[in-house]
Amino acid sequence: MMAEIASNPLVLSSIPKNIAHIEPYVERVVREFDINSELYGNILISVTEAVTNAIVHGNHSDASKKVTVEMEKHPKNIVFKVTDEGDGFEPETLPDPTAPENLLELGGRGVFLMKQLSDLVIFSDNGRTVEIQFKI
Repeated sequence: MMAEIASNPLVLSSIPKNIAHIEPYVERVVREFDINSELYGNILISVTEAVTNAIVHGNHSDASKKVTVEMEKHPKNIVFKVTDEGDGFEPETLPDPTAPENLLELGGRGVFLMKQLSDLVIFSDNGRTVEIQFKI
């Protein structure tokens, strides 16, 4: 069976208030593709974190730059891809948010949360695209 793809990708200008568009998008995908409602919270948090990182860190909240969210449903998993137009980064260089020296830091937990709540996180295109997979 081939992958089913959400009809249209979600394309957002990189302004923080656009993060509010993620929840209705995830709700529509979960409903449209009959995804187990128990996964909803994990998907919502993971995709929201990815989009927040893309807007704030990737595109530096530059409204002229876009963030694209795509979804594919395969027989055994659902995959979300979030892509920004920034300079990219090296995911391996992110500090461990659970290390004692980082526990009081305000940021730095988005990628950690994505990895904890999903089944697989893959960075590509020099860190400009993150793929988040959930088993269904």
